[in-house]
Amino acid sequence: MARPRLALVPGEPAGVGPELCVRAAQRTWNADLVAYGDGRSLLDASDRLGLPLQLVPPDTAHVAPGQLRLVEIANAASCRPGTPDPRNAAAVIAALSRAADDCLAGCCQGLVTGPVHKATINLGGIAYTGTTELLAAHAGCEVVMMLANDIVRVALATTHLPLRAVADAITADGLERTLRILGAAMRTGFGIDTPRIAVLGLNPHAGEAGHLGREEIEVIEPVLARLRGEGMRLDGPLPADTAFLPARLRGVDAVLAMYHDQGLPVLKYSGFEQAVNLTLGLPYPRVAVDHGTALDLAGTGRADPSSLFAAISTCTRLAAGRKERRP
Repeated sequence: MARPRLALVPGEPAGVGPELCVRAAQRTWNADLVAYGDGRSLLDASDRLGLPLQLVPPDTAHVAPGQLRLVEIANAASCRPGTPDPRNAAAVIAALSRAADDCLAGCCQGLVTGPVHKATINLGGIAYTGTTELLAAHAGCEVVMMLANDIVRVALATTHLPLRAVADAITADGLERTLRILGAAMRTGFGIDTPRIAVLGLNPHAGEAGHLGREEIEVIEPVLARLRGEGMRLDGPLPADTAFLPARLRGVDAVLAMYHDQGLPVLKYSGFEQAVNLTLGLPYPRVAVDHGTALDLAGTGRADPSSLFAAISTCTRLAAGRKERRP
């Protein structure tokens, strides 16, 4: 089987993304990495780290540690570590869009993304809520956010919403759509034929039979019953305070949390450095680091590359798995 080719987007050039990509270029991977971004930022990062870096054309067949294929997308302005420049917003978005184009065209089999600074993109005059939303709109599909490490996979029914808006956002149609996307991703991406998904309730004690809220009775339980009738293996709705106990997680392939801070603190506590962010539902695997731009660490050489390394490894497995299962 041919090695998968992965697009690698460093993200915000003033953050830790370029440094992490330079560290990734020092390793041998089971995939061919192609960076999409500003070459000068990568070379400056390599100089600061004292690590070798040679940028080579994207069609280079073989690279050695210290070399990195590059699709050049130049920044509009030079940047200083820790100080984002809104003039570079267009280049950051162009790198993501070009990489996504190449994934949709089949030139790359997966996408790995570094952290993007949302405020700087918006200050640059580009309406931007997040890379997940950008890629979903670009591909014209609905997606689900899932974070994962070696201990647990947690998908989200709602993402970045104020807590007071969460209950209204959990609808029968939305929950069913999320579970279908999650189930399909477990089958096609992870090779699990009949995944077992633990679905959390919204309220404390999963509503306590309606005494602490009726969303479980009126919204969640009917959806689960309907999908179980189609053969999906769904546990729940489960009280969130006990659902993550090791004994309860045994045999569970993924957990669906109703909102961001219901599930992600547990995942991050169990292994933040190795956690990755996956976008389920795209026509290609997309895996991101599970941290921000870390502007306070940019330029210091102290940024931990573990999450990027985990993202590359995860995307490699997902891309290779898709190729193996393709008819």
